[in-house]
Amino acid sequence: MRSLRLTGILSLMCLVLTLSGCGINNIPTFDEQVKAAWAQVENQYQRRSDLIPNLVSTVKGYAKHETETLQAVTEARAKVGSMQVDKDIINNPEQLQQFEAAQRQLGSALQRLMVVVERYPDLKANQNFLALQSQLEGTENRISVARRDFIASVGQYNTEIRTFPGRIWHSILYSDMPIRDTYEATTENAETAPTVNFE
Repeated sequence: MRSLRLTGILSLMCLVLTLSGCGINNIPTFDEQVKAAWAQVENQYQRRSDLIPNLVSTVKGYAKHETETLQAVTEARAKVGSMQVDKDIINNPEQLQQFEAAQRQLGSALQRLMVVVERYPDLKANQNFLALQSQLEGTENRISVARRDFIASVGQYNTEIRTFPGRIWHSILYSDMPIRDTYEATTENAETAPTVNFE
């Protein structure tokens, strides 16, 4: 009786060790990585959004009659800010596309603003503007890196649930976790961050 119990315990331990080493936890692990990568994308977009009021204010002081461009930037930022973005956006391809479209519109408005700045040499030499320009440039690079990391995380997750043995674990334990869409560049030259360097 005692040896039967010991054999059962050893068999259970072997089964647990086998399951823990065969990728049973990969799908939820990769799912959490996707969520973390998306949170970083949102974080960088928020950083850009936070810089815009200071940038617009600085430019407005020098370029008062450029109201159309300043208004376009302000409206694009407001549109991004008014979007209801929750943690499930990565599970909703339509909402993800709308969010990315609003971000592209904001990026385009910022590009137009930077073209306006070219006409104002005093503004280009202003220390506040130079600091904001540098921060914006860095933020655009961070956005690009965060999107790249998100795409890689989604790729790893999707690959895991489509290949062996992840496909088995997905069908048995994680069938409620769908294949995820990823960020897609949908405009020409979308892989290029907005140009904000005026030297």
